[in-house]
Amino acid sequence: MNRSKRANHFGTICEKRMARKRRFELARCSWHDATFQNGTPVEIKSTMLEHSNGQPGNFKVYRAYHDKLRRNDGWYCFVVYRPHGRSGLTVVKDKMVRACDLPLLRWHGGGDHRGTQQSKISIGDIF
Repeated sequence: MNRSKRANHFGTICEKRMARKRRFELARCSWHDATFQNGTPVEIKSTMLEHSNGQPGNFKVYRAYHDKLRRNDGWYCFVVYRPHGRSGLTVVKDKMVRACDLPLLRWHGGGDHRGTQQSKISIGDIF
């Protein structure tokens, strides 16, 4: 199985590392991954620095979840990683951004996936 098909595996590793680093409490919710100690929701988004085909990674945000995160004064934790081996990774950089402070998002159809529109954010738009 190639790395792009293992994105969920790498995403879970990033979530656990950011929870440890930033002292989040992981919360398996449909619209956020963790909370600060005061209960503020945090959505953790991760992407590979560069895919095997040479394309840069990007973060995928879903409109329904983004709107709910904004209404609840939530945050995003963006993580860029470099995979190594079958299951390891190195976090290259990470950054916290309030949901209301994201760059302008261009929404487009997400197909049937999660029943909402989506937007892709390039690594350079965050870092």
